[in-house]
Amino acid sequence: MLNIVLFGPPGAGKGTQSEKLIEKYGLTHLSTGDLFRKHLGEGTELGKLARKYMDEGHLVPDEVVISMVEDKISSTQGSKGFIFDGFPRTTAQAEALDQMLSGNAMKIDGMIALDVPQDVLKDRIKERGKTSGRADDQDEDKINTRIKVYLDETLPVAKYYENQGKYKSINGVGAIDEIFGAISEVMDSY
Repeated sequence: MLNIVLFGPPGAGKGTQSEKLIEKYGLTHLSTGDLFRKHLGEGTELGKLARKYMDEGHLVPDEVVISMVEDKISSTQGSKGFIFDGFPRTTAQAEALDQMLSGNAMKIDGMIALDVPQDVLKDRIKERGKTSGRADDQDEDKINTRIKVYLDETLPVAKYYENQGKYKSINGVGAIDEIFGAISEVMDSY
């Protein structure tokens, strides 16, 4: 089983690259965004709570996210592994994920981080906002808040995995297939 954290700021291309990785390696996609939409669509209390924070451009509290992730992992049988897209977002979540996986005889094999300059991120998010319908993709202040939250709260997760010898940075600017090729080289080394 291969479990990978695909890491990077909003607009880095995690969703695009996740789709390609899932197809090539047969992994199960675990995206907190997808989990939030599922819970929102079903009208669960977790979904309603998540929406409040997402609309403000803030991170959803750990206990809400961990509950959603745990539900997804326990309901997925026979997977070749997981690609964690947008999770963990804090060191506390990374520690909780490691603990949860360990309890299921699983582990994170590596973190692949997409490195993209802030000006490129903002342009990508605004462009995505034209079709995504997401309020936090269309508002300049919310975009800036999301990037600041990433830098302040999420970026330390990279150090957590680096300290475990599991971190690899990839240039996230360029052609989609070129970036995917670089990611695949790292994947094939696990």
